[in-house]
Amino acid sequence: MRKYFITGLLILVPLAITLWVLNLVIGTMDQSLLLLPERWQPRNVFGFHIPGLGTILTLLVIFLTGLLTRNFIGNKLVRAWEGLLKRIPIVNSIYSSVKQVSDTLFSSSGNAFRKAMLVQYPRQGSWTIAFLTGVPGGDVRNHLVGDYISVYVPTTPNPTSGFFLMMPRADTIELDMTVDEALKYIVSMGVVSPEHLVPVAKPLSAVSTQTGT
Repeated sequence: MRKYFITGLLILVPLAITLWVLNLVIGTMDQSLLLLPERWQPRNVFGFHIPGLGTILTLLVIFLTGLLTRNFIGNKLVRAWEGLLKRIPIVNSIYSSVKQVSDTLFSSSGNAFRKAMLVQYPRQGSWTIAFLTGVPGGDVRNHLVGDYISVYVPTTPNPTSGFFLMMPRADTIELDMTVDEALKYIVSMGVVSPEHLVPVAKPLSAVSTQTGT
């Protein structure tokens, strides 16, 4: 009976969590229907609520926004809108910070969160997976001697929290692993390993020797 119970949990728990996440996402995106006039609300038009209709509306708005801002006139309007927001004291700091992060993460030309790295953390000899976020900038660069990179070390099993570190590039190993595979490996606490194995470019012992371990 214990084996049957555990087998049932292994099947139903992932399914239940998946459905819960989908319901949360769709429910949140359905809130976009509140932007419509009262008489255009689906509940008033059809007489009942249609789940997922707000999700379709949200995706359509995102697509149309991207389509309109790709041309010359749309680009001018976006710049004018951003210029207006930058003149508002509190809004300026929030919007500028969020835009910098979003531009870094979603830019097709950037490398943020597109490379999985193997780093020593929280001490030498203890290894974990991190994601490359860029290189140190500003005045920080003036105080670091050598080739340094910036990495994000996520926590397990919640990768949305973690630590921002700057370390020598020589002390890191770039993994031949996709970001999705690395995230699965982190979330599962090492239980779900990558599906394919690749030869390691440099043994860990060699890297440990270089870093003084």
